[in-house]
Amino acid sequence: MNISKRQLAKMIDHTLIKPDATESEVAQLCEEAKKYGFGCVSVNPVYVSLAKSLLKGADVKVSSTVGFPFGSTLLEVKAFEAEEAIGRGARELDMVINVGALKSSNRELVKRDIEAVVKVARTHSNIKVKVIIETGRLTDEEKVAACKIAEEAGADFVKTSTGLVGGATVEDVRLMRRTVGAAMGIKAAGGIRTLSDALAMIDAGANRIGTSTGVAIIEEFGR
Repeated sequence: MNISKRQLAKMIDHTLIKPDATESEVAQLCEEAKKYGFGCVSVNPVYVSLAKSLLKGADVKVSSTVGFPFGSTLLEVKAFEAEEAIGRGARELDMVINVGALKSSNRELVKRDIEAVVKVARTHSNIKVKVIIETGRLTDEEKVAACKIAEEAGADFVKTSTGLVGGATVEDVRLMRRTVGAAMGIKAAGGIRTLSDALAMIDAGANRIGTSTGVAIIEEFGR
């Protein structure tokens, strides 16, 4: 695969979304993002303002979670959460779909749920919406349905996982890419810990990698 170290770093969302994350850990995350040239840091909403402040002047975006981790929040709450995160400095949003609605075959509710967040994002400039479909809870048929609904709702990316239930697999990324074609981004996240893991996901069709081990991946690239 012909990819440079810098290109790989820009594809990485350097992630810290554990519930007990501390301010000092967020500060370290941001320093690492600047040092290694990561494209984005992904933090919980409470730390968006801090990350924005720490990354001022750096070519690193801040991403916030929405409806995390279960996706079962009311769509009005997700829209509010998205607006608040953007107002605090988030340039990307990683939202979890209403998994229960999908498994109930309520496609309309799933679509409206995503549209509520996309609508908020589109009132601002250059805000990306990544839709977490939580592949570990879905059948292949449901994965395809989720990707198609996210595409119809106007999202920018579909994302494999929160990382709490299973994780990204090469097979799922390939299925997602076949479903959405070249039109959408695909973010692989969950269990991606090594350079070979990341490159396998990219080879399968991912153009964004969510991981908490971005430093190790980039350092491995340089050996």
